[in-house]
Amino acid sequence: MAMDDDRLPLAGITVISLEQAVSVPLATRHLADLGARVIKVERPDGGDFARHYDTRVEGQSAYFVWCNRSKESLTLDLKSSEAAEVMDRLLAGADVFIQNLAPGASARLGLGAARLRAEFPTLVVCDLSGYGEDGPYRDRKAYDLLLQAEAGILSVTGTPEQPCKVGLSIADIAAAMYCLTHILTALYTRQRDSRGRHIEMSMLEAISEWAGHPLYTAQSGGRAPPRAGARHATVAPYGPFSTADGHVLMIGLQNEREWAGFAAVVLEAPELAADPRFANNARRVENIQALEAIVRQRLGSLLRADTIALLERARVAYAEMRDMHGLAAHPQLAARSRWQEVALPEGRHFRALLPPGRVEGLRPRMDPVPGLGEHSKSILAELGFPAKRIESWQARKVI
Repeated sequence: MAMDDDRLPLAGITVISLEQAVSVPLATRHLADLGARVIKVERPDGGDFARHYDTRVEGQSAYFVWCNRSKESLTLDLKSSEAAEVMDRLLAGADVFIQNLAPGASARLGLGAARLRAEFPTLVVCDLSGYGEDGPYRDRKAYDLLLQAEAGILSVTGTPEQPCKVGLSIADIAAAMYCLTHILTALYTRQRDSRGRHIEMSMLEAISEWAGHPLYTAQSGGRAPPRAGARHATVAPYGPFSTADGHVLMIGLQNEREWAGFAAVVLEAPELAADPRFANNARRVENIQALEAIVRQRLGSLLRADTIALLERARVAYAEMRDMHGLAAHPQLAARSRWQEVALPEGRHFRALLPPGRVEGLRPRMDPVPGLGEHSKSILAELGFPAKRIESWQARKVI
């Protein structure tokens, strides 16, 4: 069970979600982390399709266990004649309704924002779509890679020869975090005026905000940062370098003081700090190939431990190149106790990261990941539906 549930900031807030994939599920998981009761409404015939992406986490989908702990699962055929009554009873006691169905789908189900805001005036309604509720791209499918392309992310990510997508679902994650921010804002505002709000969010707008630096550079007549692989497009030396024993270190210099220290201590060539080719950052970027050849030759002759000792002595920023196994074993996460066991369906468990950051006196909720329809009967009984009716719905696959 969650620790101090009644003290969590969103204790007493109920969220009803028609969610699938990553974006809305991640937003509502963060609400659940903060104490909200999240009722996830799923199709009886398989539920959220993210449940079936893979079976890599103790038989469960990695995406699903990441985004869906601490929720309750209610199965409901939203096209059935009984669904409207169930949803209205749910929403009558809810604070937030959020959905990421296809554009227009919620309205066709009788769950459009205009109707809900009129009937439930204190309800916060959040609609998320790929491109927004209007405009020429309204009905386009919006998968993460497609959004990275439309928002110009691929134009600044990858090598000079080949664009690459970011290896995380950043359009989904960006949209999730802005939905979360706006929902919390609407709940806070409701305390003052007792009114709900309609929030309309698009994934394109969310990820475009993250592209602010290259976007504003380009539209002001400048050149957007070129694709530079794991290097920095405008700072040098900044990127991956291999040591003699096969380890890769990311090294990043930010100013001339660091460059002088790096040249003197790590490269053992203090004269490079005054070399006209490398005298300032702009010149180092212009002569990046010559500079990196010198750095590669020097670091390629040193062991990892010796290189780190020199970098520490020179007070130069660096990081070790880790894969996901390395992240799972990261000593900093372990030292800060950032892991907790979370229950899965069928009695299994997995090790999950706590939500980022700490809030004094509060510990986030880390309750089980729900099985499909695990809470259907209890939720419907709580809403006042008689047991025989619930059993009939189950037999007819309404739930």
